[in-house]
Amino acid sequence: MKKLVLLVAVIALAACDETPPETLETGAAPAPTNDELRLVGGYRSEEDWCQLTGETAFTGNFLDHTADLVSCPSGSAAAQSLVEDLSAVQVAETGGYTVYTIQRE
Repeated sequence: MKKLVLLVAVIALAACDETPPETLETGAAPAPTNDELRLVGGYRSEEDWCQLTGETAFTGNFLDHTADLVSCPSGSAAAQSLVEDLSAVQVAETGGYTVYTIQRE
């Protein structure tokens, strides 16, 4: 009986550690809901939801030769890790994406 109780407790704890489905970021990132962003490719890897962002009429004011312009789906774990890991600074929001600058080293 003790083994059964222990097994149930372990399963319950394992279920608590699972990431909620809405925060899983697998597959392609969602497309922006407007044409103000020109997403070039994954910033940290090909699969990264945060994308290096090219010049458009909207982004022109944020481009800087000493920094990268990167856009992530607003509220995503990818955006949160970009801020935490690379000290990204938010400069704008558009089309469901948040735009950041990241100083080059």
